[in-house]
Amino acid sequence: MKKLLLFILIFLSAQVMYGKFHLGIKVGYNASKISTNIDTVKNGFKSGFQIGAFARIGNRLYVQPEIYYTTQGGVFTSNVSNWKQNVKIGSIDIPVLLGFQIIKGDFVNLRILAGPTASFVVNKSIAEGGTSTQQVTSGDLRSVNWGLQAGAGVDVWMFTLDVRYQLGLNQLVKEVQNWSFDSKNNVWVISLGFKIF
Repeated sequence: MKKLLLFILIFLSAQVMYGKFHLGIKVGYNASKISTNIDTVKNGFKSGFQIGAFARIGNRLYVQPEIYYTTQGGVFTSNVSNWKQNVKIGSIDIPVLLGFQIIKGDFVNLRILAGPTASFVVNKSIAEGGTSTQQVTSGDLRSVNWGLQAGAGVDVWMFTLDVRYQLGLNQLVKEVQNWSFDSKNNVWVISLGFKIF
């Protein structure tokens, strides 16, 4: 682990010294869905947004750390009972992405990128939509979640457009009333950014 951290520090230092550095702001739309492996429970997409900042360090091969506030969640419904719960989550997300410019031009770049993300939940709520007893409570939602992002982007002058998919790596919902359902948070994201410099 120490060797990996040392390699990352040396790589980042070299990119800062010999590569380009950009800093920018971004906003985006996301559609998230909390998975479940229980046959009687269906899950639906929930719309959300993100707003934050990013840095890009390097040339054709680059590192892109980001930090932003995002709203995500999902909708659980049961086809057996009149149960519906709308899960809303607000979190601070910190992805660290490694990217490569497939096409590098003076004004237009086409990129691919991937990397891990950490999500720190800062607010959460669950709204009831049915008449049956509550199944999932806000206390059942984990406060720290991990994911893996992958996608592509295009740069036009100082503007950036990214489309990504985020795969949840851990269970978002803890075991509930002896249920142990596969509750990973999976998210589609489209974002628009502007490089300040």
